[in-house]
Amino acid sequence: MNKSAHIDTFAKDRLPAPDSWPEFLFGNDVPPYTGQLNAAEDLLKGGKSDSPAIHIGDVTWSYAELDKISNQVAQVLCEDYGLVPGNRVLLRGNNTPMLAALWYGVLKAGLINIATMTMLRQKELDAIIEVGMPDAIIMEDNLPIDLLESSAGSAKYVAGYKQISSLMKDKSGVFEAVDTASDDVALLAFTSGTTGIPKACIHFHRDILAMADSFAKYTLTPEQDDVFCGSPPLAFTFGLGGLLVFPHRFGASVAYFEGAGPDVILDTIERHGVTTLFTAPTAYKVLAGMVQDRDLSSLKTCVSAGENLPLSVSDQFKEATGIRLIDGIGATELIHVFISASGDDIRPGSTGKVVPGYKAEIWDENNNPLPAGEPGRLAVKGPTGCRYLNGDRQSEYVINGWNVTGDIFTQDEDGYFWFVARGDDIIVSSGCNIAAPEVEQAVIGHEAVQECAVVGVPDSDRGMIVKAFIVLDADFKPSDELAKDIQKFVKSTVAPYKYPRAIEFLDSLPKSATGKLLRKDLKN
Repeated sequence: MNKSAHIDTFAKDRLPAPDSWPEFLFGNDVPPYTGQLNAAEDLLKGGKSDSPAIHIGDVTWSYAELDKISNQVAQVLCEDYGLVPGNRVLLRGNNTPMLAALWYGVLKAGLINIATMTMLRQKELDAIIEVGMPDAIIMEDNLPIDLLESSAGSAKYVAGYKQISSLMKDKSGVFEAVDTASDDVALLAFTSGTTGIPKACIHFHRDILAMADSFAKYTLTPEQDDVFCGSPPLAFTFGLGGLLVFPHRFGASVAYFEGAGPDVILDTIERHGVTTLFTAPTAYKVLAGMVQDRDLSSLKTCVSAGENLPLSVSDQFKEATGIRLIDGIGATELIHVFISASGDDIRPGSTGKVVPGYKAEIWDENNNPLPAGEPGRLAVKGPTGCRYLNGDRQSEYVINGWNVTGDIFTQDEDGYFWFVARGDDIIVSSGCNIAAPEVEQAVIGHEAVQECAVVGVPDSDRGMIVKAFIVLDADFKPSDELAKDIQKFVKSTVAPYKYPRAIEFLDSLPKSATGKLLRKDLKN
C-alpha cells in the first residue's frame, strides 16, 4: 500500500472526488507504478554520474553535479526555509540549469512544483498564486515583474536565485530524497486557458515517469548519447517532458540557450550536436528557410506540438532538411502527448496513432463512438489523466471514465487520427461547417504567408463568414491585390465556399504564454 509522505495535505484535500477521475490504464506497455516513488530520484538515476546532463553555452553539468546541486536546493528548502512535504513552491525563470536543479530539489524535498512562464503578466501570476497558494516563491533575478509587490506577499518565503545560491554554498549536497508515494502530488500544472480563474491540473510522481515511459519510450526511442533542445519553457508540460524529463529518464542530455529566435536554435544545434528538437509549427516553418549552409548533420528527430502542424510546413521542413516532423497532440490535463507517430509510421497530415499505453475514440454529441471517417470529439484514456484542483469543471473534461479534450478529429480505418478543429473552431457559414484549421493550412501554403489565423465573423447574409488574419513574410507588403491573390490561391486548394471572404494583415498574431494561438482575441 502506498504511504503518503505529505504532511501538508493542501493538494490531496483538493483532489476531485475519486468517482470523477478518468479510468487509468496500466499494462504491458506502461506497467503500474506502486509503492514509494520520488520522480526526481528516479530521473537522476537515468544517466551515469560523469555523463553530461545539461549544457548551456560553455557550461556542462554532469548527472553527478546536477544531483548534488539539486540536493543543495532541497537542503535550503528544508533546513533554512523549514518547508515540509506537501508545501508548494512556485518557480519562475527561463530554461537554465539552475531552474532544472530547483525543479528537482523541490521534488526531492517532497514538495509540489508550480512552474510558471516568465512571459506571464501580473494579473495572470496573481491568479495562479491565489489558486495554488505557494508557501515559497523562487524566481530568476531581475525579471520585469517583482512578485514581492503582488499577492506573493502571502507566501512565507520569496527569493531570487542569488539568495538561494548564497544559502546553497554552505550545504553538503548530501540529501536523502523524501520517500514520497507514487500517487503523492508532484505538480500543479496550470492550463493555458485565457478566461476566468486558471485551472490547475494535479499530477502525481507516477505521472511524470509515465509520460516518459509512453510517448518518449515508444515514439522517440531516446539513447544515452542523444542531446535534446527546444524552445518551450519547462513551465509548459510539453517543455517539461521534452527538455527535462525525457532526456534524463533515458540518460541523455539537454542543451538550453540564452535568448530566442531561429538563429539561436540553429547555433545551439551546431554547437552541441543536438539530435532531438522540440518546437512549434511556426518555428519549423521559419527554420526551413534558414538551414542552408548550416551543419544539422546531428539532428535526427524533430517534434512539433502546441498547435496543429500544417502539412505544408511538414513538407517544407522535409524538403529543406530531409527530416519528417513528428506531430503529436497532448494536453496539460494528461501531462503530455498521447497521439503521435514516428519514422515509417508517419502519415503526413495525420497526427498519428495512439501512443502505446493509451486508447482513443471519436465520439458523437451523445458520447457514443463514431465509425471511421466521421468527425467527432476526441476521447482518450491511459496511464495519465485529468484531475483538476478543487474539481473545477472536472465533469466537463472527464466523461464516463474518458478524458474528452474538446478537439474534433476523424479516425481512419488504419487507426490514424486526423485533426479537424478545436470544438470552438467550427465556422457555420450559409449552413456549411468550415473548420478554421483547414482554411489556415490552405492560406499558409501561399508563398507570401508566414502565419495565419482564421475565425468566423458575423455576416448579415451568411450568418458568419470566414476571415483570415495574416502575417506576411518579410519580402511581401500588404495590398488589396495580394489579398485577392491569396483568396484565389485558397479557392484552388480547398472547396471555394471555404475561402476567406475577409482578410486582415497584422504584424503579429495574439498568442498565449505557451505559444498557442488566441483566436478568441481576434473575434472581439
